[in-house]
Amino acid sequence: MNSKARRAEGGGNLKMRDIARHAGVSPMTVSRALREPSAVSEKMRRKVEAAVREFGYVPNRIAGSLSSNRTNVVGLIVPSIRNSLYASMIQAASDALRANGLHLMIGDSGHRLEDEEALVAAFLAQRVCGLILHNTVHSKRVRKLVEASGIPVIETGNLPDDPLDMAVSYSNFEAARAMTLHLARLGYRKIGFVTLPLRDNDRSEERRRGYFAALSELGRPADGSLVLEAAGGFSEGADALVRLVKAHPDLDAGFFAGEVLAVGALFECQRRGWAVPGRIAIASFDDVDLLRHAVPSVTTLRIPRQEIGKRSAELLVRRLQGAPAERVRVDLGFEIVQRESS
Repeated sequence: MNSKARRAEGGGNLKMRDIARHAGVSPMTVSRALREPSAVSEKMRRKVEAAVREFGYVPNRIAGSLSSNRTNVVGLIVPSIRNSLYASMIQAASDALRANGLHLMIGDSGHRLEDEEALVAAFLAQRVCGLILHNTVHSKRVRKLVEASGIPVIETGNLPDDPLDMAVSYSNFEAARAMTLHLARLGYRKIGFVTLPLRDNDRSEERRRGYFAALSELGRPADGSLVLEAAGGFSEGADALVRLVKAHPDLDAGFFAGEVLAVGALFECQRRGWAVPGRIAIASFDDVDLLRHAVPSVTTLRIPRQEIGKRSAELLVRRLQGAPAERVRVDLGFEIVQRESS
């Protein structure tokens, strides 16, 4: 009997018991194999997967979640799905969740708290079993929604003093402070700082604060004219560098809180014949391939984004498996990568 005929056997509406019968296992085994693959043997799991593929069975997660009040889907919200920085974190989280029978649903808040609020409400309406939020600053409504939901929540963009539930990240403040001090130790005296827009972006605020904290430790004045905000593009990085040099002809280092900004500044230096680091040094955030292969290669901060995604998913899975609900704050740190540009 072909697959089409077999589908018709169930009146066109396959049930879990139909898959169990064709796989030669119990309905409970099918349920476990679909929801928690690690709870069944590989042999049983393969039987179930084969039957699911053959008959095109799609379990009704919403109906199945009415009693448990959740599906096997985790919602993840990042500020921008166009930003490749989040790719490794998303992939690592997805891999770890999939290994435990969970799936990822992704939303883009566009650096706007009101859009994060709308996404959180939409995800909760879909009965997600957990949330991973890049933001660590939220609207009052988001906090109320999360608290009322009772589901585990991981924040990943920073290390808040008072997380909603659990936080896995690094300190943006300490990272910016460390790089500014590193440039000073290399002998640079006038260090400019270019940050992404500050509005609704606590990461940018913390990086700016870290930069000024380093200047204070060095006994240097907190000159606001050495700090610029810029959207994250090559041309914006180039423009920011030119503006800084015009305002401060003695500028000898530029610290860019975004890899595209840093590379844009490097391109502008090359266009104008400014030696890097002879005329001006350049440092960046995040160790992406572009910085490693640029000429000169760019000094940067290595952020463990892949590990952030993996550990976030693991903590979430543990909570779903019955670990006690307690505030968790995991600092995965960062690393300064010294290269040719400084």
